[in-house]
Amino acid sequence: MRISSVLLSPLYALQLASGAKSFADNPIIGSKWLNRKGLHEKRVSLAMRMAAWRRTKLETTVAPEYRRQYAENGFVKIENFLSAENFAAVTRELAERDFERYDMKQGATVTRRAIIDDTDLESLPGFKAARNDPRLTNLLRYVSSHAGQPLLVVQVVMALPSVIAKGSTDPQTALHSDTFQPTAKAWLFLRDVEEEDGPFAYVPGSHEMTPQRMAWERRISENADAIENVYSARGSLRIMPDELGALGYGQPVKMTVKANTLIVADTHGFHARSPSYKTTTRIEIYGSLRRNPFLPFTGLHLASLPFIASGMNRLIISAMGLRGKLGLKGSPWRPAGNGKADEWSKRLDQPPAQ
Repeated sequence: MRISSVLLSPLYALQLASGAKSFADNPIIGSKWLNRKGLHEKRVSLAMRMAAWRRTKLETTVAPEYRRQYAENGFVKIENFLSAENFAAVTRELAERDFERYDMKQGATVTRRAIIDDTDLESLPGFKAARNDPRLTNLLRYVSSHAGQPLLVVQVVMALPSVIAKGSTDPQTALHSDTFQPTAKAWLFLRDVEEEDGPFAYVPGSHEMTPQRMAWERRISENADAIENVYSARGSLRIMPDELGALGYGQPVKMTVKANTLIVADTHGFHARSPSYKTTTRIEIYGSLRRNPFLPFTGLHLASLPFIASGMNRLIISAMGLRGKLGLKGSPWRPAGNGKADEWSKRLDQPPAQ
């Protein structure tokens, strides 16, 4: 074992009681010996039980129909989510306003975040009403099993056809589970998403651990040092579609939806961004909520403090930038300047067809 690992061993041990998931970055989480003794299996099992318990404390905030959808599928789908007036206001604000933008390039896809914090909301009344809709907040809390303040931004996915990706694959197009614990993400689609637009895909029911899924994860954890995929090694396990049946699941469902449709999904379940075979621009209000999986209560998180929650999006970007300056793992997000949210990025391999 490296001297640095010995010196950091107390920190590695403390991370066992957190949402840390990387087999590669934590020698205790990635220990073949400990995982053969059931370490990963026990962390997964406890995280799932704690989430189910916390969710019972939040169920009165979510309509029975949405709880049923989540229990059966692992996601909730609501069409015509915003009123016609509010939806028109949101789309108008996005068309007229310049935003502070950050881009992340993966393969031939750029994911852009237009940062919006509380200081921006008074000039964006439509977005403010959408962001503060209690149905959106409560669904993210229920699915994640935590009563925190979700992160909400405008997100734009700009993709060139997969066939011209030049060997650089978008890792989001591989079926994967984000982490070993229930965690919530939301997409309020502001434009229609068709089959060829790279729709979000989800494997119904894969938010629940089947005995076969647990055995599959245990085998992976017991051979963590042999994991070839870098994302799987960091705890975001990848799976091939032909493996799903052996785990007790069906095939993924593509979310081809009309504008103003909300999807809230538990991304512990297997999901992916479908490959795009034409030049596409997908725009949405994106939300996420993930907390420590082992907490015995639903609230009391530092990120929910008003002076932190009000500027959380910019704080996260700043913190990632600071990590890079300190020589630690930096942020994949790069400043893209101010401008329209859906203005095509020059960081793609070529501009879209005119």
